[in-house]
Amino acid sequence: MTLTIGIPLVAVILGALITEFGAKKVSKFKQLLLGFSGSFLLSITLIELLPNLFELGLDRRLISLIILGGILLQMILESFSKGAEHGHAHLNESDGFSGFALIFSALFVHAFIEGIPLDGEKHLLLAVSLHKVPIAMILYTLALKANLSKIQAFGALILFGLITPLGSLITNLDWVLTYTPYLNALSAGIFLHVGAIILFESEKGHRFNLARIVMVLLGMLLAYLIG
Repeated sequence: MTLTIGIPLVAVILGALITEFGAKKVSKFKQLLLGFSGSFLLSITLIELLPNLFELGLDRRLISLIILGGILLQMILESFSKGAEHGHAHLNESDGFSGFALIFSALFVHAFIEGIPLDGEKHLLLAVSLHKVPIAMILYTLALKANLSKIQAFGALILFGLITPLGSLITNLDWVLTYTPYLNALSAGIFLHVGAIILFESEKGHRFNLARIVMVLLGMLLAYLIG
């Protein structure tokens, strides 16, 4: 449980620090990291999480429906988060704090649900934490654009980093244990949606981007090797 708490927290702090001290090169690095972390998360979901779910002997149709529900839920969340989960959130100055609060709230729900299947799943924990780095970079930038101080922005990121372990902690409650596989299926749907969107998004003008493709392939390869 210490790793489940510590690694996501370190990931969001790292994202903020990269944004704070490497502003000139953040955009390109963020896109490459999104490609790697998104493909790694999608691959771990396909290689480990989904097979584990379907091997439990539960109603496969029900599990499949819940996975689809997770995809639908993520679509709804992204209408409020503006796509921060895959690197496309924008905040107008006129939106101010209320605009940031709406994005943060949607990411808060997203982060809570994605933490549910992490207890004891080191590979999935690594995948989710890697994906948190670019999201934290985006969230920190949006917080500053919303006129939050740097201390407030860091505080928001710490809260964002802690909500994922909280999602993992609830699965240890006795009354939740029975429903854990179904909650994991909901998380799987979210992972599938986010990972697929990152992979299938094109460069402007549909330009060939070798660096991004290489990062995507590396993410898949890492998942295959450790899965």
